[in-house]
Amino acid sequence: MLGATGEFPHFSIEDRQRLAETIIAGTRLPVMVNVSHSSLDGALELAQAAKQAGAAALLLMPPYFYRYGEPETGEFLRRFAAAAPAGIPRFLYNIPFFTSPIPIELALDLLRSQAYAGIKDSSGDWQSMSRLLEVRETATIVVGNDSIFTRARSDGAHGSISGVACALPELVGALDAAICSGDTARQQTLDARLHEFIAWIDTMPVPVGIRLALAARGAAPGEHPVPFSRETAARAAAFRAWFSSWWPAVQLEIDQH
Repeated sequence: MLGATGEFPHFSIEDRQRLAETIIAGTRLPVMVNVSHSSLDGALELAQAAKQAGAAALLLMPPYFYRYGEPETGEFLRRFAAAAPAGIPRFLYNIPFFTSPIPIELALDLLRSQAYAGIKDSSGDWQSMSRLLEVRETATIVVGNDSIFTRARSDGAHGSISGVACALPELVGALDAAICSGDTARQQTLDARLHEFIAWIDTMPVPVGIRLALAARGAAPGEHPVPFSRETAARAAAFRAWFSSWWPAVQLEIDQH
């Protein structure tokens, strides 16, 4: 909960703690909580609250907004691992689109030392993902960028934390099932559908397309925190028109299997 698609930077620490308590109390499923913050103290405060709320795991990106090099990023991640509450797995969150990257050698070092139990890699970079898959026997490798989901999952990634699945869980779930069962034809069909959706949402700011799809499906994601430009408003209208016919056809393909 509260990753990039969950728009966590818009919330105060208190709001994030309250949301974690509410969501964890309302489900029987294990919940991974993103505790990323611009400071080490803030991340540790969120981590302690998540542990007390009953979180199953913690997710941490490098400190955001200001850009840091590998030495500071490594120090931040190591100090968090040393000071974070015990008894709860910690996962790295590599998302260089929005904050400092976690260099691949640093990520591998942290995973091999078991300072972190796994990583959500949202870079979309296949070379980095292929290196991470080298340690999949001892660390949990999770795809965070839907554009390489099918390839990474087919090559041994343990799963996905999917932005697309926030709006279209049926599509991502059916694709994952096709990969696991070895149904190549169905996998190719659903992967093509996934990339059709990604191509549309990539024409708008993150995560506007996910919000629009949720609204089209009857959810109420609330007001957009940043007003649309005229261009984005036009893209949003075109997306709604496309989605209104595209999604029923995809649902039919999924249900008919």
